[in-house]
Amino acid sequence: MAGIEPFVGTGLLLGTYTPKLDEKGRLILPAKFRSRLAPGLVMTRGQERCLFLLPMDEFSRMYEQVRQAPVTSRQARDYLRVFLSGASDEVPDKQGRVSIPAPLREYAGLDRDVAVIGAGTRVEVWDRAAWEAYLAEQESAYSETAEQIFPDLQF
Repeated sequence: MAGIEPFVGTGLLLGTYTPKLDEKGRLILPAKFRSRLAPGLVMTRGQERCLFLLPMDEFSRMYEQVRQAPVTSRQARDYLRVFLSGASDEVPDKQGRVSIPAPLREYAGLDRDVAVIGAGTRVEVWDRAAWEAYLAEQESAYSETAEQIFPDLQF
């Protein structure tokens, strides 16, 4: 893993964790993610019915990109509305917990068992069964997808 060492210090979010939501809908962030998310994060709807937890600087970067889309584009307006209307800015407490608002828990189908995955610059929160089903489906096409999207990628 020597190849990723330069990125680790910059807060690259990696790995899969399976915590449980508590009775108040709070998530205990994996310890490896806490320092990156401790200053604050934005939680919003992700794709495929997961949640995105974005460090503030990453949220700002994404927002600036989306904001630059022409206001005359209906698709851009629709995307921005969905992306921002469910967003919630959160600061983890001293135990590394964040509250997931009920509308976001409902959107992602979160109950008690969740999967928390590091996706590079963001964290995704999935219903654990939905994540396992998604992963099983995607793993079968993993090699083929790499060849199509990244034809020059070498391992």
